[in-house]
Amino acid sequence: MAATNNVVVTTTNNNSVSKPSLYLQNMDEVQKVFKRFDANGDGKISADELSSVIIALGSGTSPEEVSRMMDEIDSDRDGFISLQEFAEFCQADVNGAGDGGVKELREAFDLYDQDSNGLISALELHQILTRLGESCSLQDCTKMIKSVDSDGDGNVNFEEFKKMMSNSK
Repeated sequence: MAATNNVVVTTTNNNSVSKPSLYLQNMDEVQKVFKRFDANGDGKISADELSSVIIALGSGTSPEEVSRMMDEIDSDRDGFISLQEFAEFCQADVNGAGDGGVKELREAFDLYDQDSNGLISALELHQILTRLGESCSLQDCTKMIKSVDSDGDGNVNFEEFKKMMSNSK
């Protein structure tokens, strides 16, 4: 829920093919997220790089699940995800959600809601962003939370999260 970039990354962990769900406004944001995944800067995302990001997010995704994700996104079957493949995947995911993306939004919300209390606190946001390598302070996260906290409780609930994400598309 990096509100500064309007980016949400989630993974599912069930028997269906898992995939990140990325809500990105434009190609600049796609490139920023791609670069975050592309740890060694070689212009492509390997299975190891994809797995590292998923682990940093706190997901217990298996190597088999990562392999299925790679198979789904790597359309030219070269073993890597190019920027073009990543961008196509992001666009297809946003446009292809039959339920308007509510399931993916819930998964994203649950990823940030570390204590499963139905609220995302500034501390939870800070923990996730830190795991993703973002350099932001707890105070920065408090400001991000405040910018979408319509009920003034100091947290983001699912309805506020949905509204924020629908405004970022």
